[in-house]
Amino acid sequence: MKGREWYQATDVAQEYEQKRFSRGGRLINRREKRAALNALGPVEDRDILEIACGTGRFTVMLAEYDANVVGLDISGPMLQQGRAKAQKAGVADHLDFLRGDAARLPFPDDHFDAVLAMRFFHLADTPASFLSEMRRVTRDQVVFDTFNRFSARSVYNWLLPMGSRLYSRGEVERLLQRTGLELVGEEHDFVLPYGFYRRIPNELASTFRGLGTGVGRAPGGDRLATVSWWNTSIGE
Repeated sequence: MKGREWYQATDVAQEYEQKRFSRGGRLINRREKRAALNALGPVEDRDILEIACGTGRFTVMLAEYDANVVGLDISGPMLQQGRAKAQKAGVADHLDFLRGDAARLPFPDDHFDAVLAMRFFHLADTPASFLSEMRRVTRDQVVFDTFNRFSARSVYNWLLPMGSRLYSRGEVERLLQRTGLELVGEEHDFVLPYGFYRRIPNELASTFRGLGTGVGRAPGGDRLATVSWWNTSIGE
C-alpha cells in the first residue's frame, strides 16, 4: 500500500478530517456519503464491512442508519478517532472498529451482506487481490470508488503525499472480470478534482460545484469525471 507509514502517523489522523472535509471539502463529504448510500440501498439490519474506514465517517453514518457495521483500518490513531466519533454520535453499540490488513481479511467466507471501500483503491498496489478478498467475505455486494485516469485528477496527482493510482474504465472492467463481480450500477462525478475544492471556501466551492455539475450532465460529461463509484454484486 502506498504511503503506509505516513497514513498511520498520529498527527495525520488528528488533522485528517480538518484538512479534507472543512472549507470546500464539506460538499465532497456530502456527495461521497450520498453515493455510498445510493449504491448500498437500504442498510437497516444489514451486516456491512467498511475497508479502510479511517476516522469512521462512513462507518458511523451507516450505524446511524441502523446497519451492523465493522470498520477495518491499518491505522490505530485513525481508529481511535472513529471510536470517539461513534461514542459522540451514540451509535457505538451498532459498530466495531478493528485494526487489520485488507489483503488478509480476518473473516470467514460470505460473512457480510456488503463490503464498502471508499478512498482505498487509489492506494492499492495490487487491486485485484484486495478486491478478491472483499468478494470472498461478502454474500452479495461490493461497493468501491476509483479516481479516473483520463481526467483533471492526473494534473496534480504527483503532488499528493501518498501518490494515487488512477483507473480507466477498461481497467475497472478487467478487475471485475478477474474477481467474478458483476457491475450493477455506477455514478461518475466531479469534473474538478477534490484537491481544488479543499483549497477554497465552501461558498466559492459551491459556485464551482454548480458549474462542474452542469458540465458533467452534458452529453459525454461522464468522461470528464475525476471519480467513479461502482456498485457490484457476486456473479452467478
